[in-house]
Amino acid sequence: MFEGPVQRLIDEMARLPGIGQKTAQRLAFHLLSVEEADARRLAAAIGDMRDQVSVCERCFNVASGDLCGICRDTRRDQSILCVVERPQDIVVVERSQEFRGLYHVLGGSLSPINGIGPGQLRIGELTDRIGREEIAEIIVATNPTIEGDATAMYLARELKPLGVRVTRLASGLPVGGDLDYADELTLGRALAGRMEL
Repeated sequence: MFEGPVQRLIDEMARLPGIGQKTAQRLAFHLLSVEEADARRLAAAIGDMRDQVSVCERCFNVASGDLCGICRDTRRDQSILCVVERPQDIVVVERSQEFRGLYHVLGGSLSPINGIGPGQLRIGELTDRIGREEIAEIIVATNPTIEGDATAMYLARELKPLGVRVTRLASGLPVGGDLDYADELTLGRALAGRMEL
């Protein structure tokens, strides 16, 4: 539809998650209209990210060295691991400012229908960490989906015999939510995860 480089940029941007063809066109034409230095700074940031970002060899978070900033932080509680599916899940947990332990990124969740079993996830590395480090508790923070729940149950079954406490994030009604709008699954989880007042 458009000339060579413009269409190529639109096509590449449209491959990004959450970016459709129209948004990709808007972004491409925006980049054409900004100062050249701004566009080059964006291109350099993408290049630098690809060249300089690696995977933390301890927890599998994104890192700019052997270890990520969280694993290097000696002030964090070394006895608690929060297990998440993806590195971006760490950002969400950190935003709560309630967790001061360490993390372990599985790299996804169990999904037999998609061919993802325990061998495709970093579960072996997790059990190795439990044996190597003095881990007292594993908080399973997988997504509240069928796959996330299956992963949580699998982890609990595999990790409890290692003498570590395995807990799961509570899920249920959002603060300020109305019971009329809660679906049965959410309400059921809220009831199951209830706390004593």
